[in-house]
Amino acid sequence: MRDRIEDLAHAFTRFPGIGPRQAKRFVYHLLSAPPQERARLADLVLNLSNDIRQCGLCMRFAQTNSENLCMYCADTHRDDSVLMIVEKDQDVAAVERANTYKGRYFVLGGVLTLSGKGTIRERELVRIVELRAASGLSEIVLALSATSEGEHTADRVRQILTPLRGPMTLTELGRGLSTGAELEYADSTTLSEALRNRKET
Repeated sequence: MRDRIEDLAHAFTRFPGIGPRQAKRFVYHLLSAPPQERARLADLVLNLSNDIRQCGLCMRFAQTNSENLCMYCADTHRDDSVLMIVEKDQDVAAVERANTYKGRYFVLGGVLTLSGKGTIRERELVRIVELRAASGLSEIVLALSATSEGEHTADRVRQILTPLRGPMTLTELGRGLSTGAELEYADSTTLSEALRNRKET
């Protein structure tokens, strides 16, 4: 007989940052929760892909309109002259919480490690930068984590963008983010300072 508790706990350990003990806590919490709560959670997971799509411009996962654009890319009041490149979807949410930046985004979808592991959306980045350049793009902000992986990824992004830059300015977040910090976990004040103090790279 299969052990459903172990099966579900094992499934939870595949989530980022979740170890075996925390996974078991999730399972026992669900067992003690009312059946309707478990049913709602199951419905949310089951229908996630029905409601969420990958935005055709920034590449983040979100609810999109009929043109396959998220609310930030569809917003005509945002600044088309600035494009911020981030590692993951959660970084966009962190920057928006700071309520300082009003430009466009591009999500790389990961980082590159020094050992050669990891992938980023290189072809999509080239496509979007070329598209944005035709709409008046003048600055690209590298908003990657202040980690060795983030710096390595930033080097690769600079390499990709060099033939496309032309008159565009390439900047990176300024002091405020401490070494080893991930953008996702930075507080709003720190992010605001880093944005205000960004420097050309």
